[in-house]
Amino acid sequence: MLIEEIMNKQVLTLQPTHTMADAAKLMKERKIRHVPVVDENGKLLGLVTERDLKNALPSSLLKDGDTSLYHRTLDQIMITNPIIGHPLDFVEEVALILYEHRIGCLPIVSKGELVGIITGTDLLYTYIEITGATKPSSQMEIRVQDRIGALHEVTKIFANHHASILSVLIYPDSKDDENKILSIRLKIMNPLPIIDELRKEGFDVLWPNLPTKSRQ
Repeated sequence: MLIEEIMNKQVLTLQPTHTMADAAKLMKERKIRHVPVVDENGKLLGLVTERDLKNALPSSLLKDGDTSLYHRTLDQIMITNPIIGHPLDFVEEVALILYEHRIGCLPIVSKGELVGIITGTDLLYTYIEITGATKPSSQMEIRVQDRIGALHEVTKIFANHHASILSVLIYPDSKDDENKILSIRLKIMNPLPIIDELRKEGFDVLWPNLPTKSRQ
């Protein structure tokens, strides 16, 4: 999946001549934590975050009520040359950038112009959507040998029960390097017949760990 498919294209921006007060007001009213700073042509100049605003205000400001610092312009506090992404970057690549650099958002730039923004929250929601967790479904976890054809054998059983697959995730078995764990979400509400057949075929169903006919 490309980042252009999930990025926010209606980006709220400010210009470098706006003040900290302007940024604080925008963040509060629109419930956001990151504001790109652009010039009159939409070229990205910098980025202001909620943390930048807090760091720019000394703690004494909270005590004496002095609000003069709020009139500082954004070009004095913004992050210049922020890390950026491109609309054709893959979602997993952007997620890795956010993780490695410990940042909460990534402005998306094409031909020098700001065209979108992506946040960690956006990526988390995308993951939830991809796994099908928001849809009526059943999740199964199956331990299989790490060999060619294992996934095909499992999905054949799903097909026998006319169960559509919403998502498949594969991760290592922490107890045995020769195995893999299949985390599969099915568009079906009663997985018991499928679990029973999987176990009859020798597959280790870890979840749901329910009694089946083959164990009775």
